[in-house]
Amino acid sequence: MPGLSIHVVDVSRGLVAAGMRVELHAISESGEPTLIAHGAIGGNGLFNEPELTGIFKSGAYAALFHVAEYFREAGVALPAEPFLDVVHFHFGIADPAQHYHLPFKCTPWGYSCFRGGA
Repeated sequence: MPGLSIHVVDVSRGLVAAGMRVELHAISESGEPTLIAHGAIGGNGLFNEPELTGIFKSGAYAALFHVAEYFREAGVALPAEPFLDVVHFHFGIADPAQHYHLPFKCTPWGYSCFRGGA
């Protein structure tokens, strides 16, 4: 099943990051971003936008995770200038026939994002 899935977990509180805003952009060869999808992480921790179910062309992409906004709205105290604000995770799709899964795990002070196996 081709396509892309994004799953976000707030590991600092042991919760899925429901409500975190996420954007997905295709990046042209000249480096210009084109918005593909935007929305919020659902109660199941997934970014469930219909644009993610299609076949993605080979190329560069960027997922933007609005980390500071999420933690502030959750009532987590952050400094005026947060350590992480919007995390830009750049990745590539080499084989459009494959499914690409991006698990994103975060705290206010760090994150991990990788190609998962889902």
